[in-house]
Amino acid sequence: MELYHIIKRALITEKSAIAKDEANKYILEVDPRANKIEIANAVEKLFKVKVMDVHVMNVAGKKKRTGKIVGQKRSWKKAIVTLLPGNRIEVYEGV
Repeated sequence: MELYHIIKRALITEKSAIAKDEANKYILEVDPRANKIEIANAVEKLFKVKVMDVHVMNVAGKKKRTGKIVGQKRSWKKAIVTLLPGNRIEVYEGV
């Protein structure tokens, strides 16, 4: 799998901003087929940082209702990447 296909987008929320400031953790949406090793390698090569740890979780899609029609949002995979002290991902800075 190519590096640019593994990482889908950065999740920027209040909780992710606090994790970034306090524990140097970055939260990303990743390809559901990617494993921890592939995610760590992709982050290291794309952002030129050193990864200390990766935690992944599968997020189930929620059911949503519009009138009498019931649908479901898509399921996706989330990765929490911990970087070594002194490393930062510049994309997050200033957000």
